[in-house]
Amino acid sequence: MIESRPNDAFQPGDVLNNTYRIEALLGRGGTSDVYKARSEISGRLAALKVLKSEFSGNDDYLVLLTREEEIREIRHDAVVRYSENHRTSDGLVYLVMDYVEGPGLDKKLKQGPMPASDLLTICRRVTEGLDAAHRRNIVHRDLSPDNIILRGNDPAQAVIIDFGIAKDTNPGAETIVGNEFAGKYAYAAPEQLSGQTDARSDIYSLGALLLANFRGAPPDVGKNPMEVVRKKGEPLDTEDVPEPLKSLIDRMTAPVPDDRFQTAAEVLAFLSKPTDAAPDIDPDATLIVPPPRKPEARPDIGPEPTPSKPPAAPAPVAPPTDTVGRSRGGMVAALIGLVVVLGGVGGYFTGAFDRFLGPRYPVAEPYSLVIEKTADSAPSATGSVPSEQVEAALSGLMSSQSGTSRLTLASGDISDSWGADVLATLDQLAPLEEWRLLLDGNSAWITGTTTDAALHDRLSSAFASGLPGALDGTAEITLRQLFLATAEVAPVLDRMADCGPLALPGATPVGFGPDSDIVVTGRVADTVTRVELFDALREIAGPRNVVLDVEVLNPTLCLIETHLPSAPAGGIGVEYTVGDRNEPNPSGRFFVGENPVIDIVLPANVVDGYLTVSILDVSGNVFHLLPNLNRQDNSVASLRAGRSGDVPVRVAYDLQEAAQNGLLAFRVDDSALGKSKVIVLHSAKPLFDGLRPTSESAVGYARALQDHVESDRDSILSLDSRILVTAPP
Repeated sequence: MIESRPNDAFQPGDVLNNTYRIEALLGRGGTSDVYKARSEISGRLAALKVLKSEFSGNDDYLVLLTREEEIREIRHDAVVRYSENHRTSDGLVYLVMDYVEGPGLDKKLKQGPMPASDLLTICRRVTEGLDAAHRRNIVHRDLSPDNIILRGNDPAQAVIIDFGIAKDTNPGAETIVGNEFAGKYAYAAPEQLSGQTDARSDIYSLGALLLANFRGAPPDVGKNPMEVVRKKGEPLDTEDVPEPLKSLIDRMTAPVPDDRFQTAAEVLAFLSKPTDAAPDIDPDATLIVPPPRKPEARPDIGPEPTPSKPPAAPAPVAPPTDTVGRSRGGMVAALIGLVVVLGGVGGYFTGAFDRFLGPRYPVAEPYSLVIEKTADSAPSATGSVPSEQVEAALSGLMSSQSGTSRLTLASGDISDSWGADVLATLDQLAPLEEWRLLLDGNSAWITGTTTDAALHDRLSSAFASGLPGALDGTAEITLRQLFLATAEVAPVLDRMADCGPLALPGATPVGFGPDSDIVVTGRVADTVTRVELFDALREIAGPRNVVLDVEVLNPTLCLIETHLPSAPAGGIGVEYTVGDRNEPNPSGRFFVGENPVIDIVLPANVVDGYLTVSILDVSGNVFHLLPNLNRQDNSVASLRAGRSGDVPVRVAYDLQEAAQNGLLAFRVDDSALGKSKVIVLHSAKPLFDGLRPTSESAVGYARALQDHVESDRDSILSLDSRILVTAPP
């Protein structure tokens, strides 16, 4: 456990939403903290992942947390169980998940190497969990030692956690969060660096972390982007790993995805019969293995023998010469020698003779340099340069713009004009709002962004004919519109609307400015739609924040929502109680086996008319709580029974009471879990001619509502509703 601080979001003893009592802080991260808590209702332990206050209003992180919530559909002991997101009264968002007691593999990594037998056990267990996830088309994308916990310190009880990708964005965390890549450099598959991710990426990451825990040290992936790209294209070094773990890791971490195990099921098949992957070796065969050579030392084998001298060649006989010729020839030789010396000095200082004399500076391979400027920060330059002059020029350029430089003098396979070419390129990029120049030897990649159409056209034209000097590569200059037109956003909303229309309340006649938030309101049928909507808007939003103020329902509720009459809220409340314990349930969340009791609270100003109360079940059914065959009188006067003020009216009962009186009661089972909705319609007269059946299909009820609205739209005075959630235990 971690000691709490006064500025932590929660302290031990705090109770969230009248349900979860905080017991301890488990860990702190860049964007979220994790707490150990106990349910005041069920008594079970839970882990609460709480977004820090500065991120709770950022929809980027809310959507990522929602993605993580969707993992609750996976039912496997090797995958942590998730419940749902909640928001506290002061706006903090948290995700409820199972509490898993035990060390993470990151802690094991710090303690040193792990036995191969334990790692094979962990591999089997984790792969079984990945197989369950992949069968639902869910890819973890960020598998690393800190995302695997050994329950009870038992390798056979490994549990995968943290399916979200909202990670620490500090540089030390080496985790990228964005539209294209999520994952830690050390364990990410090569294809993830270019935005490609599938089940095989998880297999690579699992193999890489197994190797790290076998060695007791994380993989070395380099210190700059070019090194990362180069090393990710090479196989991992498994020379000292025993079989069958070596063959397993080799096939899991092949740089090319097609060369790996293609599915988690293939990994499990290998683990069941690992000998199939290794060549058969005759146990009686004699193997002669040369001893390993040390790279910078030779074995102590005594003095090295002196090579014998070759026989001396006979001295040549010089031809006779005259004195005048010898004098003239000597002067010419001296002049040629002087020219050679002067040329040699120049060649030495320019590095032209490095290939013959050896480099003046250490050789860098690859010879990389990254220079970039973002819209929100000063420029920076990191990498290799060939001379003190180029170093001084680049450092001065960065310093003049309050930027930083981390440059290393190095020799490499670059052109003589490389430094001048780089500086000329930077001179052209300077007017851009943001830009990036990535160099690998003489190869260069340029990206930049501007809102100036004339500058965009000028640079695009200049780079179309090639980069400066000997540099060879591509330049992509993007023109970013200052305003994003509403007409460009609206089609995305129309395409994604699956539960009624989606609105843009903040839109202006000219669209969205560079600092405007794109706010969307409305309802969607499921979380997948919400995530897809966010991703689609993120692609066109540019620097703008995307804020989705949308309610996630389900297809059944959406069907009814599209047929519900347009009526104002009437202030009629809906309250929940756990029947078998007679405990208030303000969260509206009921677990399998529990008995939801539902009360409708009439406010003091509702004294006449009629109430129609129905619950729309996630399975596609509608249950009519009031009126129904056993309770036909639904007039407000009868329900009040002479009482004034706020009056509670019970419409779904405790099981024991219902058994005695023949009233309506429910018990949650696992046949239909998710969101249901209680709808309260207050009308001036009964809605329907006669009673509806106690239970009917959502389609039938929707048609009946539609018919009534068309015939007597003004009879409905108000509409109130509340979500009820059923969940696994």
